[in-house]
Amino acid sequence: MRRRQLTHAGGPAVSGTTGQSDHAVPIWWYEASPARTADTPTLLWLHGGGFFRGGLDQPEAHAVAQELARLGVPVATVDHRLAPVPGLAWVRQRAGRPRVRFPLPLDDVLQAYRTVAARSPDGVVLGGASAGACLAAAATLRALDDGSSPPAGAVFAYGFFHPVHPRHHDARRRSRRHRRITHAPWALDVMNRNYVGRGAGLSDRFAFPGGHELEGFPRALFINAEHDNMAASGDLFAAELGAAGVDVAHHVLPGTRHAFLNRPALTEFSTATAMIASWIHGTAGPADR
Repeated sequence: MRRRQLTHAGGPAVSGTTGQSDHAVPIWWYEASPARTADTPTLLWLHGGGFFRGGLDQPEAHAVAQELARLGVPVATVDHRLAPVPGLAWVRQRAGRPRVRFPLPLDDVLQAYRTVAARSPDGVVLGGASAGACLAAAATLRALDDGSSPPAGAVFAYGFFHPVHPRHHDARRRSRRHRRITHAPWALDVMNRNYVGRGAGLSDRFAFPGGHELEGFPRALFINAEHDNMAASGDLFAAELGAAGVDVAHHVLPGTRHAFLNRPALTEFSTATAMIASWIHGTAGPADR
């Protein structure tokens, strides 16, 4: 599971730039077990962090990519630019990189998608966790709209997809402990507004695809946490895709909380990565409805 860097910040892009980004987007490539890679698409995986934090070394990026590569799935991860820290807009990103708002992080993902697609003869699956899932869904729509090679599928782990977070009516499904406050729906709505800034960004389908036209969307896998306020949006988006005729596999892991992919020692980490690998290899079971 060797990891290598395809591009360097400030250097030339390898290939397939969008024409909308004036810098190269760092991409890490994880080579899969050679005996298992035949006809397997590459997973372009995006970390979470509320659009304003996270990076390629966090377990939700690095450990997930390592494990999926061990399971025979080639993976690329993307160091897209981050939004400002809510209430602390002066704080810069790592290595002094400026923080930006929508649509620039999405432009970075599209640049990475074209780069990875050019090196992936068996296609690309777009995927991510939490805010990364939202970016992956938006990038899927952008790729479909702008004539890029269509993604082979989409994978979403405890993602959210709507500009205003739906409220869970079942108290048993809501976030627990400290996330009752940090992931309260009002706080999540503030995070969304921080990502898009002022203007009409909240209603843009490329910022938050939920509630918009989804025609042509590829097959999708959802793995949601049981006790998670964001799961209300994930559950709703899965239903919206199903209503649009998309082949959807929708799973809720019992007893789980948000961001379990950031904790590789948990059983649910192994469960979820095995489900993703199985689904990408085309051996996943029927959708859970």
